[in-house]
Amino acid sequence: MTSWSTWASLATAVGTLVLAAATFASIRSANRSARVSEFAARTAERALLANQRPLLVNSRPQDAQQKVEYLEGNIQVVDGGSAAFDVSEDAICMSVSLRNVGSGLAVLHGWIVVVGQHTERIHPPLSSFTEQIRDIYIAPGDIGFWLGALRDPQSEIFRAISAAIGNQEMLTLYLLYGDFEGGQRVITQFATRWRNDKWRLAVGRHFNVDRPEPRPLHANGS
Repeated sequence: MTSWSTWASLATAVGTLVLAAATFASIRSANRSARVSEFAARTAERALLANQRPLLVNSRPQDAQQKVEYLEGNIQVVDGGSAAFDVSEDAICMSVSLRNVGSGLAVLHGWIVVVGQHTERIHPPLSSFTEQIRDIYIAPGDIGFWLGALRDPQSEIFRAISAAIGNQEMLTLYLLYGDFEGGQRVITQFATRWRNDKWRLAVGRHFNVDRPEPRPLHANGS
């Protein structure tokens, strides 16, 4: 006959096995819950950031004129979908009419303007951008403007941009901006062409600075 000690040992072993199985199932369940919670947190964070993300394009031709005032006190008028350039001996004042099609407030940080058409699939280095003297805000779903000025007549860029404007050559503008917290920075490339007695503005490409690019750089296209 089986002794009571044998039955007790067997019961203990079975109990230990059941406890181990329950512990293993509990750990697996906890790990799944942790992964689900982490995924939900990342999803919620992405949704929050997307809700704060700005995206600038050229405004529409039917959008209202905007009056832009510079530090010197002069006022420039820029039409919807257009750019404006005023060249003097001391300064080149430049402005463009923009629309924020993103869902977050856009805060402009800096700019670069160059002569000609630029089709590179990489953006200029951040160190080469001219910082805005004052913050410029463009509300989501609304129009706004960018303004900048070149004030060194002896510089090479001043002479190059002045000559290009005088000859009505194409100019390329890069704008650096982000959300109201200073993150999610984007560089948007714009082209300005002289058409029908106006400098017409057209968006070319967007570059993400703080997030992965949405398209591969090796992709072929036109």
